[in-house]
Amino acid sequence: MKTKTILPLIALGMAGAVSAAIPMLYEEQVARAEEDLILTSPIAGIENSLWFDYRIDVVEAQKELTSDLRRASDIEDQRDAWSEYAHELKHEREDYVHDMAKRGYRQGTVHIVN
Repeated sequence: MKTKTILPLIALGMAGAVSAAIPMLYEEQVARAEEDLILTSPIAGIENSLWFDYRIDVVEAQKELTSDLRRASDIEDQRDAWSEYAHELKHEREDYVHDMAKRGYRQGTVHIVN
């Protein structure tokens, strides 16, 4: 009885080890870096239509990535999905920052110097 219980647990542990050993695609790494740059609060604290449009566009890009990955039939499809996702996130962020700058609101930047 113990053997029947232990074998599936060992198999699960090995499956996790195998998936951890698979390297992340370069395109996914770029996309994950872009995700880290998603703005979590509006520029100058102003919640206007530009801010809400940006947030909607980010959510839409995330949904599209999920759909594209679900339909991916090979590694190239996965690469395309991640690449498109990274491009969309960067494009939407830059558009939002640019449009807010045109209205006179700049995105703050902090520089730490030794």
